[in-house]
Amino acid sequence: MGLDQYAYTTKGEENEEIAYWRKHNALHGWMENLWQEQGCPKKDDEDGCFNCIPLELNMENLDKLEQDIIGGNLPETQGFFFGADSRDNDYHREKTLEFIAKARQAIKDGKKVFYDSWW
Repeated sequence: MGLDQYAYTTKGEENEEIAYWRKHNALHGWMENLWQEQGCPKKDDEDGCFNCIPLELNMENLDKLEQDIIGGNLPETQGFFFGADSRDNDYHREKTLEFIAKARQAIKDGKKVFYDSWW
């Protein structure tokens, strides 16, 4: 078990995975903060956990995420299944910046972009 994270695009009935992370807890914390700022959409459990809830991302969200990655401002995020602090992990940093580029292009192509996780 552990924190598994995905990003995918949708257009109509078509879904395409564009990124996968394993235990990038800082990214998950950033996404959870965004989810809370948006009023916890699609919350379907009583404990309020941000788990298995697709979160739609727009260009503004992607711009902010990129700024926070470059500025070293992802939040420290802990959880039993989340692994070691991933804020300073170069592999996760580069993979997430690649995701942002793909996500921007997908939005320009008329697709929706979502982040989802399971732990």
